[in-house]
Amino acid sequence: MSKNNEASLSTLLERGGVYYNIPGAKPREILTCLSEALPDLPALDKTELLKAVLERESLMPTALGRGIALPHPRSSVLGAGGEPFMAVAFPALPVDWEALDGKEVDTVILIVSASSKQHLNTLSKITFLCQQEKIYSLLEARAAPEEIIAALKEAENSWE
Repeated sequence: MSKNNEASLSTLLERGGVYYNIPGAKPREILTCLSEALPDLPALDKTELLKAVLERESLMPTALGRGIALPHPRSSVLGAGGEPFMAVAFPALPVDWEALDGKEVDTVILIVSASSKQHLNTLSKITFLCQQEKIYSLLEARAAPEEIIAALKEAENSWE
């Protein structure tokens, strides 16, 4: 935990995992396969998570640009005792996610938070990090989970 009692990005990713070659030709298919691949976490209903994420996507696609999408539910879908997490998924093939820069998405970072404050904090940190060449290069290269987690830890340690 960081000094403000929120889990670090590396902890969130360790909890949620990294997934490779997720099948699907559309965001809905990718998100469905990703939700099925997630570990069984306490107080997480994967069906409710998928429904909430698809509902959010229907409002406005969550493509950040540079081939990255940040899907997330608008409100917490975690039940009592549920712990927030983040999952990184690499689709088998790039997907049109309606990004403003027109680039197809090849990295999907799912964010599931316990509160809106934590959600905004996590979203802002990951958005910032995705613009940093070191993290972006690791995502683009589909690096091993250990490498991505180590880079997140290094970045977060430099902030403290």
